[in-house]
Amino acid sequence: MRTAARETGSEKAMATVTRRPNKYLEAYGELIALRQERDPVWLRQLREDGWARFHAKGFPTTHDEDWRFTNLAALAKTPFQRVEKGSVAVSAQEIEKFRVPGAACQLVFVNGHFAPELSELGNLPEGLEICPLERAIDCGMVGAAPEGCAPEGIEQHLGRYADVRRDVFTALNTALWEDGAYLRIRRGAAIEQPVHLLYVSAGAGAEIMTHPRTLIVAEPTSHAAVIEDYVSIGAEAAFSNAVTELVAGQDAVVSHFLVERENLAAFNVSTLRLEQARGSNVASHSILLGGGLVRNNVHPVLSGEGAECLINGLFVGAGSQHLDNYMLVEHAQPQCSSRQFYNGILDGHAHGVFHGRIIVHKDAQKTDAKQTNRNLLLSDDARIDTKPQLEIHADDVKCTHGATIGQIEDEQLFYLRSRGIDEVSARNTLLYAFAAECLDRMQEPAAREFAEGLIRERLTELARNRQAAASAAAAEEEAQNWEEVR
Repeated sequence: MRTAARETGSEKAMATVTRRPNKYLEAYGELIALRQERDPVWLRQLREDGWARFHAKGFPTTHDEDWRFTNLAALAKTPFQRVEKGSVAVSAQEIEKFRVPGAACQLVFVNGHFAPELSELGNLPEGLEICPLERAIDCGMVGAAPEGCAPEGIEQHLGRYADVRRDVFTALNTALWEDGAYLRIRRGAAIEQPVHLLYVSAGAGAEIMTHPRTLIVAEPTSHAAVIEDYVSIGAEAAFSNAVTELVAGQDAVVSHFLVERENLAAFNVSTLRLEQARGSNVASHSILLGGGLVRNNVHPVLSGEGAECLINGLFVGAGSQHLDNYMLVEHAQPQCSSRQFYNGILDGHAHGVFHGRIIVHKDAQKTDAKQTNRNLLLSDDARIDTKPQLEIHADDVKCTHGATIGQIEDEQLFYLRSRGIDEVSARNTLLYAFAAECLDRMQEPAAREFAEGLIRERLTELARNRQAAASAAAAEEEAQNWEEVR
C-alpha cells in the first residue's frame, strides 16, 4: 500500500480530486435537481450508476495499463464548471466557418446545449429522423413528439453499450450529460449527404466542461454518414467528455467521422462504442488536429456474423500536444473482419500514443483482422508510444499487427527541391502523401472533401512552422559563428 509520503505530485493531484467534494459533484447535484422531474426512471438509474462508478474510481493514473502513456494530472486538478444553457452568446457568423458544405443537416451545440438558431434542419432527407437528445427524452415522457423528434428506441439503446464499469469517462458522461444528438436512420433509407453534428466550446470566463451524448441507430439495410465535429471559440481551457453509441442493424452501412480541432488549451476525451449486427459494415474515421490533451477511444463489437469494421485515423500534433488513441476491437461472432489503419505526424515536443487491441472470442472462428500504425516524427523531441496487441481465443483466424516509426527522407526532400519546389511546398507535399493514405479510405465524397481541406490546412501550417524553426536555428548558428570570429 502506497503511503502519502511516497506519492508523486501528479498522483496526489488526482487522489485529491477523487477524495474531496469538487466541481463534478456540484455539477451532478445541479443536474439531478434540474432533471429530477424530467428524466424517466431508467435514465435516472443510468445516471446514478454512472456517478457511483466515477465517484468510486476517480480519474485513471499511469498505473492503469490502458492509460500508462497519458498523465491526467492537469485535467484532474483543473476546476472545470458546468455551464448554464444560453449563458454564452455565439453568433451565426462565428459558426459559419465551421459548417460542412453539402451536409444533409447540421445540429449545433454550444457548451453542451442545443442551439436551434444556429442549426440547419430544413428539408430532412426521407428516412432520417434527428433531434436533440434532451428533446427526445422529453418527448418520450410527455408522449407527444413534435415534428423531427423520434423518441422511439431510446430506452432500448441509450447506455446499453458504452460500459460505465470499464471506463470512468463513460461513467462521468453518463452521470452528467445534458444534451447531444439522437439520429435514427430508417430501415432501407440511404442518406446521400453527411449529417453534421457541431459541438462548440465557447469561452465563458472560466474553465468549462461539457459531456455531449450521441445516439445513432441505423436500422437494417440503411446507409448514412455522420460527422461529429469538436471546435473552440476563444482561447479558454475547456473539457469535452463525449460518448457516442452507434448501433448498426443487419446489413447497415454507416460511416462515422470524428473531427477534433479545438484550441491548444482544450482537453478532449471521446468514446465511440459500435455495436454491429450481422452483415453490417461500419467505418470509423478519426481526424485529430487540435487540443492540448486528447484521448480518442474507439470500441467496436462485431456481434453479428459476417460484420465488417474499418478503423481509420490520422493524428497531427505539434508544440506540446498530447494525442492518445485507444482502439479495442472485439470479434464476438464468426467470419467477421476488421481493419485498423492509424497514421501519426508529430513535430515539436508533441507526444502521440497508439494502443490498439484486438480480442478474438472463442466462438469467433474465421476472423480476419489487421492492425497497422505508421508514424512520422519531424523533430528529435517528438515522441510516439505504440502498442499493438492481439488476444486470440479461437484457433481458426487470420490476424496481423505492426507499427513503424520514421522521418521525412532527406533524399525525397532533395529530389523535390532539385525540381525547383521551395522547401515549405516540398515538405507539405511529402506530409500530404503520408496523410492521404487516411483520406483514400473515406468513401463519402462530401465528408472526404471536408476532411481533406482541414488536413491540408494543418499540414501547411506544420510545414511553415518547421521551416521557420529551421531558419531561426540557422540564423542563431550564423550569429554564434560571427561572434567567435570576432
